[in-house]
Formats: sequence, C-alpha cells, structure tokens
Amino acid sequence: MKLDWVSGRVELTHGGGGRAMARLVDELFKSAFSNPLLDAGNDQATFTVPAGRMVMTTDGYVIHPLFFPGGDIGSLAVHGTVNDVAMGGARPLYLSAGFILEEGFPLADLKRIVTSMAAASAEAGVPIVTGDTKVVERGKADGVFITTAGVGVVYDGVEVSSDRARPGDVIIVSGTIGDHGVAILSVREGLEFDSEIRSDSMALHRLVETMVQVAPGLRVLRDPTRGGVAATLNELAQASAVGMELDEAALPIRPQVRGACELLGLDPLYVANEGKLLCICPPEDADRLLAAMRAHPQGQDAAIIGQVVADDHRFVTMATSFGGRRVVDWLAGEQLPRIC
Repeated sequence: MKLDWVSGRVELTHGGGGRAMARLVDELFKSAFSNPLLDAGNDQATFTVPAGRMVMTTDGYVIHPLFFPGGDIGSLAVHGTVNDVAMGGARPLYLSAGFILEEGFPLADLKRIVTSMAAASAEAGVPIVTGDTKVVERGKADGVFITTAGVGVVYDGVEVSSDRARPGDVIIVSGTIGDHGVAILSVREGLEFDSEIRSDSMALHRLVETMVQVAPGLRVLRDPTRGGVAATLNELAQASAVGMELDEAALPIRPQVRGACELLGLDPLYVANEGKLLCICPPEDADRLLAAMRAHPQGQDAAIIGQVVADDHRFVTMATSFGGRRVVDWLAGEQLPRIC
C-alpha cells in the first residue's frame, strides 16, 4: 500500500524500523535524493575525495515557520550546510541529512520539504549521500527538525580562518543584509508590507569559487546568520584580536527591510542572513575582489562596508549617518529565535 500524500500523516511506525519505515524511506527520501552513493542502501556512504585539506561541518535546523517567502526548512538546510563548507574556502562535495519527525505531521508537508531539499541539492551540485529518520511522539517536537553534515575540499593555496584578520584589511559584504530575518518575522507575525520581503537563502559556493580565483589571499570568509553582521564581526574581532570600523552609509539594505526594521524596532545589523557572506581581505585585493563579486549573479550588491583596525579592546564601531560613532556591541539576548 502506497503512502497517502494528500491526507496521510507521520505515524510512530514510520520510525520503527519496519515495513512502514521502509516504505517512507523508499517512496520519499530515496526517490527524491537518488544518486549512486545513496542508492547503494548502506548506513553510510563510501567515496573518494581529491587530495588536499578537508572541511567538515554539521548543523541543525529548527526554523519556525517551516515555509516562508523564498524557501523552507528543506532548502535552507542544504543552503546553510553548503555555505558553512564554502566559508572554509572549500568546494562542497557531499551532504548528509537526518530528519526528526513528529507523530501527526502531514505527509504532504513532508513531501514538499523533501522535494524542495532535493531541488536545492541538485541546483548546488552537492548530493545528499546518506541520512537517517526518527519519529517522536506527538507534542515532543515541532513538526520536523533537520540535522545535516557536509564535507568539502579546500581550494589549493587558500587559507581562510576567523583569526587571520589584520589591521588595514577591508571588510566586504556580498549583498543586502537582513532579508532572511525580516522575511521570517513577517510570516511568523502575520505582517504585510507593500512589497513582499523574501528570504535571501541560497548556496554561495560558486560565488566563493570566483572570489578565491581572483583573490587567493582572502583572510576570512563567514556567513552572517544568527546575530547578523554585528554578531559575526564581533566574533571575528575577538578571534583575530583586532577592532572593526564600519560605515553606516555603505551598508546595503533594501528599503522595505529598513522600513520593516524601523517599524519593529530592529537593527538590520543584528538580523539574520542566509544567502550573504562577509569577507575580509588585504587592501590591495579589495577593488579587484569587489569587481569580481559584483560581476557574479550572487554578488551584484556587494559593498565595502568597513576596515579592520588595531584595537586591544576588540571593539566593533560604526560611523553613523549623522556624523557620530557608536559601538556595535554583542546582541543582548536573541532578537529572533528559531531563525534557521
């Protein structure tokens, strides 16, 4: 008997290791993610990798709501994991995915998520080669949680790390900030704006490949997810024992995102992004790197937003549009929980 994708729901038997679980795995996960390594049917994937340094990452996705303008938990899980590998200066090779499903979750929604995840994996060219499924009792989860892992190989000659920023280096962001967080909040709170605000969720590894080709001396790559640009730069300042100086007028922010943040009392610097990156490079590479980023479809709105400075206090500060200067401190608490 085939699964009912219209009105069927996840049952405890779908995680019990028996016929129902085998049917779910075969009809949904294997069908959607099919590739030679996965189709072998093992509890692990065996593969050959090119010689060189490896990157490995792991992540968990508990976003609410599961579906939002510009994506869903499935595509987000692929994009976020691919990006974490890419931020190591690496070419992503393979992904794994684990699903924690709540009893009673609609099979139609699960299929929609898995289909989206498969499409994101195919578009990125990074296959999901192994995975796992568990089912918990009703009320013990929130529909579906996804855990992932990714592996990749570092490009030759590239050495990026959070502790490599140096005074005089230039800070570049690949595009507009705050899109993802405001998109999630608008759906979560039922807010309507004149124009739809969509998540920026996307896989950035091809942009990174372009960047390391033109500027192999890149110091730092990071995606400013939870805590946004502000939290990310504070982390980097601590890791590199430097300060950061930003220029508020240079920050690329969509007018509708800026307006939504003003309405809701949020600072775009602290709002999460899922399809943008921050890079820190030597000053002699900045113009060449910025031009290459702007020529790429994923970096058309790239901008130089500041510089690294010597500062024993490791502060991040910003020159404001009013001619003053303020400290861009760590976020106190969490502006938007369950954003990824």
